Amino acid sequence: SFCVEFFEYYNREHRHSGIGLMTPAAVHYGRSEKVREARQETLLEAYRKHPERFVNGAPRAPALPQEAWINPPARDRAQAKSEAEAETSRGTAAMMGIVH
Repeated sequence: SFCVEFFEYYNREHRHSGIGLMTPAAVHYGRSEKVREARQETLLEAYRKHPERFVNGAPRAPALPQEAWINPPARDRAQAKSEAEAETSRGTAAMMGIVH
């Protein structure tokens, strides 16, 4: 019974930094782009109402990765890890309104 509850939460509620703060279900069922667009609109609306809160300019929703791996092929592991870390860093910075 634990696994049923855990997998439901993990796949449908928990937002994963490695996939642009999306749920696995949103990505799997092709909803991630619409979710990202809605997030971006919400961020822009907040910016329009209170631009003084965003000292680095208009915020951006995290980018969606082109690929996401649990176990990338051995030859690609280091590159995939590096790209995922860079994407996570950019997405986190964007959510915090930090511009590099």
